[in-house]
Amino acid sequence: MFTQTLFLAMAWPRVAVLLLWMNPGRCSAAAGQSGDAAEGFGEKLNSGKPLFVYFGHQVSPAISRFLVQLEKSAEALHDYGISVAKVNCSREHIAKFCTGEKLMKKVYLFRNSELLKSFDVDAVFDVNSIVSHVLFSILFDEVRYVQTDADLQALERTARGKSDLLLGYVLMLGTQEHRALMETVFVYGARYQFILTTGGPVLEHLGMSPNQQSSAAWFLHCRLHGGSVTLATSERCPLTPMRRPLSTLSLHSFLQLMDAPLLSEVFEDPSTVPPPQPPLLHTPQLFLFSRPGTEHLDLDVASTLAWRLRGLALLLLVHRWSPAVKTPEEYNVAYRLPGQGSEVKYLTLNDLEEVTELFVEQGGAGEEQGGGGEEEEEGDEEEEGWPVLDVLDDEVADWVYRTRGSSLDSDSVTQLTSDDFHAQVAQHDLTVALFYLKWDAVSKAFLSSFNEVADRLEESDISDVHMVTVDCGEWTDLCAGQPVGPAPATGPDPIVPFQPITAFPSVLLLRPRAAARHYSGTLGTEALHRFIMLSRLASPVLLPNQEEVTLFLQGAPQTEPAGSRPHRVLGLFKTHSEPGVAVFLEATTALRGEVLSGMLTERLAERWAAEHGSPDLPLVLVFRSSHAQDPPKGSALRLPGSADELLELISNALLDTMPELTVENLPSYLALGRPLLLLFVGEEEEDDERGRREVRGVLKEMRGVVEGGGSTLQRYLPCWIHLGRTLAGTQVLESLLGSVPPLPALILSHLPSGELYHYPPNVPIMVRPVLRWLHSVEEGQQRPAGSQVDPRWAPDVPFFDFLSAMDQEEPGYARQRTPRSRGNRKRSEEEEKEKERGSSSRSEREGAKRDPSPSSPHSPPPLHSEL
Repeated sequence: MFTQTLFLAMAWPRVAVLLLWMNPGRCSAAAGQSGDAAEGFGEKLNSGKPLFVYFGHQVSPAISRFLVQLEKSAEALHDYGISVAKVNCSREHIAKFCTGEKLMKKVYLFRNSELLKSFDVDAVFDVNSIVSHVLFSILFDEVRYVQTDADLQALERTARGKSDLLLGYVLMLGTQEHRALMETVFVYGARYQFILTTGGPVLEHLGMSPNQQSSAAWFLHCRLHGGSVTLATSERCPLTPMRRPLSTLSLHSFLQLMDAPLLSEVFEDPSTVPPPQPPLLHTPQLFLFSRPGTEHLDLDVASTLAWRLRGLALLLLVHRWSPAVKTPEEYNVAYRLPGQGSEVKYLTLNDLEEVTELFVEQGGAGEEQGGGGEEEEEGDEEEEGWPVLDVLDDEVADWVYRTRGSSLDSDSVTQLTSDDFHAQVAQHDLTVALFYLKWDAVSKAFLSSFNEVADRLEESDISDVHMVTVDCGEWTDLCAGQPVGPAPATGPDPIVPFQPITAFPSVLLLRPRAAARHYSGTLGTEALHRFIMLSRLASPVLLPNQEEVTLFLQGAPQTEPAGSRPHRVLGLFKTHSEPGVAVFLEATTALRGEVLSGMLTERLAERWAAEHGSPDLPLVLVFRSSHAQDPPKGSALRLPGSADELLELISNALLDTMPELTVENLPSYLALGRPLLLLFVGEEEEDDERGRREVRGVLKEMRGVVEGGGSTLQRYLPCWIHLGRTLAGTQVLESLLGSVPPLPALILSHLPSGELYHYPPNVPIMVRPVLRWLHSVEEGQQRPAGSQVDPRWAPDVPFFDFLSAMDQEEPGYARQRTPRSRGNRKRSEEEEKEKERGSSSRSEREGAKRDPSPSSPHSPPPLHSEL
């Protein structure tokens, strides 16, 4: 959902790290080498590189804990050219530092052979505090500390016309936020003036409470930008707050956004303007239109609005007089949101306030209440706005809260009830039904995508698809699979063509007199639209001649939705009536919406079978979407005796030997249960043609690893993720290693044990080194870089654990609760059955809660299942 930009791949200096860790046994073993060790320490001290050293005689429990953290910090400090060492004063005596005290509680920072600063071990108690304090001491001259507004104003006067300022507020020194700020200073210190505050009156000038309990950052625009008179005449530098939690990656993205042009002028239609590129990939774009007669006025208005939206959106001014601009005159505003591809939405707005409201959350509820209690608390929450929401763990609920004021109603979607459901399904060739719960965050989020698909189908004049919704909180009898509602005038009572709905949201494709087809893809607009478009096509398509077969395989408009490249399956049979046809029809019906299927018979089938080296019929040919060969070559499968066996064979044939992992295909490959040999590549490597060649070269080497790995590679699943195309890949990489390393990065994930191994970044990714590394991992010669988290899928926020909330209810809660069904009057016998069913369902839920393991080792149990 939210991804970050690579930051830790900057060109930081690298030096060797001096590690002199010794336990008591090692100290005594090195007794005869104390002189050499002291000489080595002196050499490092005089190398001109910073050195962070602890001198000690004895180790107490507190010192032992500190030494563990000191060892962990060695790798982080190594990135900044800082060495870490521990000197055992029982073995070697360093004058002035190895004192007569047995338990020493000081650690020292040297630079250029001089003592820069000393710290109490209590002050540098973990990795964050060690890294932040050490960097703060080394970069002391590059960071200014302020406490009052007068201090800040003096720095603004000094910086005016020269450089911009970044002001960071942290609750206290030595925290993770302090470390993030100092890491940013290390990279950008020569470009911006950095300011640090830990509180005081300066917060009031920044619009914050003196008791603020969360870190923050602001960008002060003190360097004059072209076209801005305000900056030259104002006494203070304009402020832009960073609206995300303070971290290294968010600071990097924020600074890149501040460095972007305030206003860009374009001479093409908004639909043809490319979306922002990393690291601005997740920034909205706002388009305003300029007319020839009011060009200067439009430019002034756009500049004013650009300052209002600084840090929220990229503003572009479109000149209508350009012949490339095709936007109708009725629209004066357009915008593109991140995560929605290249889709541009057009609006007609009356003033700047309406435009601003597109991106700025309106507050003030607390001011309007004027009272205390619950209303005042709600107002405070509303006033805080996005900065608080950005730190919520449940991102779906976060999105729902942000969009709580928007309407999800659509004229393209029909809301059905138990009374009209069966009649509506019988009247349409294809009904796409969304079963949801109004109070469920995921359901509400997906409703927006569902409505977008319905609108897109209506705009495309597709009349054979009926988009409907069913609120299972109201029509529980229908969602439970009960044959309710008025019987038709003629014929038997309606039979519900689906099993009880137990997971929300659920999408079913329904046809008259046919079993329901369940949509199991991702809950997004593009994936659902592609599934519906493929489901409209016949399955299989009868292909009578070679021309039809060629069009089918090449992706003709009548057989393939625009913008997609689905897999294809061909069934080859002697006649239409042979027994294997029924097996093929059953399998392709189950694959409808996911693959395109066709069928050949007689001489045409025999010819195709001979071309694929299998003259005997029946035969099934599988063509992966990535294989666009001419003539096309597919995988030949013998037709098994059942549809389930054929489905398994087709699924295996569609899997690539070294796939590119995406959000859509990840579950299919995880279901194999094989450890992942996962390569991460990204667009930051593709800034020029040389970078693109390097990426292609790395992928070629990895395919060579697959081909030359033999039995070793058969145990793993070699795969790769492109961070530019799969935005969640950055978060995956950061969650695995704790940070984003330089790309390309190769990770080995042992799924059963949870161990993670990181291929050395300084070793080129080539066939022989990678195979040697894999061999050393199997021999236990490599140390894990980390471990995966608990694979069980549980709610991130306790509030959303509905089952736990229900368990806290009084005994008999589920038995006392009778499902509601508005508009349906049940006899007392049916009501008793409903109660029994509710009790049974409650038992099933409790059993599911006691055993959270899913039926498949890689398929998490549904979070939102309730009836």
